[in-house]
Amino acid sequence: MATNMYIKQQIEIKCSQKVAYEYLKYADNQNYFSVWNMADPDKTITRNGLDGTVGYINTWDSTNKNVGAGTQEITKLVEPSTIEYDIRFERPMKSVAKASFRIEATGATSCVVIWDFSSPTKFPMSLFNFIFKMMLGKNMRQSMNNLKIILEK
Repeated sequence: MATNMYIKQQIEIKCSQKVAYEYLKYADNQNYFSVWNMADPDKTITRNGLDGTVGYINTWDSTNKNVGAGTQEITKLVEPSTIEYDIRFERPMKSVAKASFRIEATGATSCVVIWDFSSPTKFPMSLFNFIFKMMLGKNMRQSMNNLKIILEK
């Protein structure tokens, strides 16, 4: 029986909702703020489609066990508020996930970026969801702090 592991992080950023959306809709920009993308600058990346559009797929392959291998596909874009992805992990563990960025305006020059991550986990791995959530949550927080620095420049 699978349970669902859900993680959510959010951060307030001093930039407009439109600016945040325009940056986040390009999956390749994750290379500049995601701790996972930045963990192995020598990983192999394959791209299929036009970044910033539904259907764009990037595939990564790394010998770094914290990076592993998998694909990420943009599945939904709703300007200026929502970007959704399907993620398929091949290594270090085979699994699937859904992730999204939601951007909510808090003023003309400020917004909140909310990053959601959801993945089914099967027993016995589901016993470790608490630990996974702590580790992934920490990395998501660091990534969000990196994003804030970039967008507030």
